Amino acid sequence: MAQDSKPVRDHAFDLVGTRPVRPDGVDKVTGRARFGADIQAPGMLHGLILRSPHAHARIRKIDTAKAAKIAGVKAIVTAKDLPDLTGGDAGLADILVNVMAREKALYEGHAVAAVAATNEAIANQALKLIAVDYEILPHVMDVVKAMEPDAPLLHEDMYTLNIEPRPAKPSNIAKRVEFVLGDVAAGFAKADVVVEREFTTQPVHQGYIEPHACVASVSEDSQAELWCTTQGQYIVRSFCAKLLGMDVSRLRVTASEIGGGFGGKTVVYVEPLALALSGKARQPVKMVMSRVEVFQASGPTSGAKVWVKMGATRDGKITAAEAVLKYQAGAFQGSPIQPGCMCAFAPYNLENVKVVGFDVVVNRPKVAAYRAPGGPISEYGVEAVMDELAQQLKLDPIEFRLKNAAQEGTKAAYGPKFGPVGLVQTLEAARAHPHYRAPLKANQGRGIASGFWFNIGGETCAALNVGEDGSITLVVGTPDIGGSRASLAMMAAEELGIALEQIRPIIGDTSALGFNFLTGGSRVTFSSGMAVVEAARDVIKTLRERAAKIWEIGVEDVAW
Repeated sequence: MAQDSKPVRDHAFDLVGTRPVRPDGVDKVTGRARFGADIQAPGMLHGLILRSPHAHARIRKIDTAKAAKIAGVKAIVTAKDLPDLTGGDAGLADILVNVMAREKALYEGHAVAAVAATNEAIANQALKLIAVDYEILPHVMDVVKAMEPDAPLLHEDMYTLNIEPRPAKPSNIAKRVEFVLGDVAAGFAKADVVVEREFTTQPVHQGYIEPHACVASVSEDSQAELWCTTQGQYIVRSFCAKLLGMDVSRLRVTASEIGGGFGGKTVVYVEPLALALSGKARQPVKMVMSRVEVFQASGPTSGAKVWVKMGATRDGKITAAEAVLKYQAGAFQGSPIQPGCMCAFAPYNLENVKVVGFDVVVNRPKVAAYRAPGGPISEYGVEAVMDELAQQLKLDPIEFRLKNAAQEGTKAAYGPKFGPVGLVQTLEAARAHPHYRAPLKANQGRGIASGFWFNIGGETCAALNVGEDGSITLVVGTPDIGGSRASLAMMAAEELGIALEQIRPIIGDTSALGFNFLTGGSRVTFSSGMAVVEAARDVIKTLRERAAKIWEIGVEDVAW
């Protein structure tokens, strides 16, 4: 290394870009790796959830007396045993009511009670003895019908945001989003060809192989530990502490290996209930969703109604683009309508754009993130219209997109000007590929579509601990859902100039590091990677300083 802590390279990377054996590979192929449902604890109880059979029903009464008398039942929890967050933070209140229904069950599968017992059979027996008195209410599943003035109301206190003046009546429309650039009416007046189409998409579940699972242990002094399958142990800690009124410093959360997430394991479902049951029983409680429960009560992506209108001149220049997006949020507000509106026309350099979006509640499970949440839904409609425009203009679909592609400096309808954008190069590479000109056989097709996503950074910490033998323990706070331990270890070894085998990467629990944002948003290799590189450079700087003291020379005379 040169005479400072920042390496200067005159050669290609030694490790980055290679394909070494993954640090987690042996444990996973031998079955040694521990996923959420693999965690065990002494004296562990089994927790199960009673769920509503109705899509919309008022809960008049829950009687748990008979269930509580069964030998082996150690704890029962209903909404009465949890804090009442209504009137406070609306977002937290919604999360808690999604975890456990309070006044109403808002979708089939909505949790209404939870039981912890010495085994699953006893817990199941107890669930059957819990009597719930329901008043069945009209329900609405379709996003368009939910927006109608006479639709059944899920929340009597929901008034549409971003509309002036404030609506006089509540509705199922939680929020309206609008982005406008230029003048779409003038743009359509200049168009030689206009295509207007409507699309319907359905809720699609993430379909991760591993269901939600956790083990919670709350001790007599209220110190708590939680092991769970998650994309963000710090987010789980924050949610659970706030939902249950716990001191965050008393809750330690460890992320297990994760059997798929795709955005769907960035929220909490069973974790707060396991903690509440354990707090009552003063024994560890394990909860594992069945596959039916996963589909009934954990978030898919939104179903939607998408309307798109685009116009272009005969030479292939888009003159105007407009879209109306109606996204299902599930039983609680918070569909990815904002990114849907942002992404819709973002791949293109357009002067006249208007996008309007609606966040709409329906009697379905609350949606969760799923691979660029909101983007594929709106861009599906836009790209289908792009193809139809290209056909009517008799233009190659790649050529049509190249004529209108966003580039560095393009202003997005939602505000900023883009930095470096690789869309043109990507389209040119696809056009030049032999497969694009290869003849098609019967029953074969060839499709082209462009897309856009914005990365995020987020709070990230990493630590490098140097062992007495010169090996390195690399501690990161972002769960590994796609090989990040390998890439981060390679970055550390590259910076330090040592063999990859000398790096041992581990995912730390919430007591090991400062706060880390979750694994999602295409951020981990970028954000955690920067933290690891900076940590490695700090290690080099510190070791040079220590060597200088021992050798009684200047730091500038110590080379790495």
